[in-house]
Amino acid sequence: MTDTALFSPHTIRSVTIRNRIWVTPLCQYSVDLEDGVPTDWHLVHLGSFARGGAGLVMTEATGVSAVGRISAEDTGIYTDEQRDAWARIVGFLHSQGAAAGIQLAHAGRKASVHREWGPDDGTRPIAEGGWQSVAPSAIAFEGYDTPAQLSRDGVADIVTEFTDAARRSVEAGFDVVEIHAAHGYLIHQFLSPLSNARDDEYGGSLENRARLLLEVVASVRVAVGNAVPVFVRFSATDWAVGGWDQEQTAIVAGWAKDAGADLFDLSSGGLIDGVSIPVEPGYQVPFAEFVRREASVEVNAVGLITDAVQANEIIESGKADAVMMGRELMRDPHFPLRAAHQLGVPIDYWPPQYRRARWR
Repeated sequence: MTDTALFSPHTIRSVTIRNRIWVTPLCQYSVDLEDGVPTDWHLVHLGSFARGGAGLVMTEATGVSAVGRISAEDTGIYTDEQRDAWARIVGFLHSQGAAAGIQLAHAGRKASVHREWGPDDGTRPIAEGGWQSVAPSAIAFEGYDTPAQLSRDGVADIVTEFTDAARRSVEAGFDVVEIHAAHGYLIHQFLSPLSNARDDEYGGSLENRARLLLEVVASVRVAVGNAVPVFVRFSATDWAVGGWDQEQTAIVAGWAKDAGADLFDLSSGGLIDGVSIPVEPGYQVPFAEFVRREASVEVNAVGLITDAVQANEIIESGKADAVMMGRELMRDPHFPLRAAHQLGVPIDYWPPQYRRARWR
């Protein structure tokens, strides 16, 4: 093996990931019968990334409860049937040499909407057959139904749901558990003052707004034990004055590390509509670099990372410990194999069935 940064292995707790090209969570809205059970689509979708050489393959945002799903077509891990279906998929990922991660999510006020493709549009709430969404405060996302404000008991139930989902995740064989605290979903709604107007111990100060996340991290850490890495995905900024920002992200990342988290997955946005985001290649990498430096934590970077040289530079320069890729891997699930060839890295995990295509 070469010492090229992008293809160096990375160890977190008991898990060694073979390279730094990781699959970002990609919602598929493809379950059968609205039961949250992953299907053959998920096996082939996620399996293709493992076969293609990715180091860590992360599931889509996976609901910790039925009301926490974005849409009725989301996957979940709140039943044993769902757990057992995920176990089959995890087994295939492992057979291809990839680590398997699951993103645990609760959509909060952005729940109960149509999937983003098909005859209905994901920007609209479900008119019939939907469910009451919940949130830290009764403040609606633009164009969505007004959520019910969670009681203190309701907040405690959220912690239990994440904990039970984490336990099932380990039972299914997942190597990594990620807590979704980004993109305007429930935990992000608690973190941001733009969506959290509570006057109890879960609202107001930064310490209070971070309380739910820290309780979830601490409880999940106990549930998964000391060997399993726990990630947290943050939106590093709301891109709005008076909202959540990278300075708060870095502070809370430090607290979450103390509570048991190992690595922070840095994205941005999603809390409110109509903001201006300066999208360009690698536009979110500075957030990862900032949080890594200020909080002294491990991070990965996401956002229009599409090229092997670009990805390697991010790791080699110390801006992040790994990169997560989405669109480029959907276009070419074998991108890691191609990147190794481009960078001259003699990796030993080309699928033997495909080795005739290795060099020409």
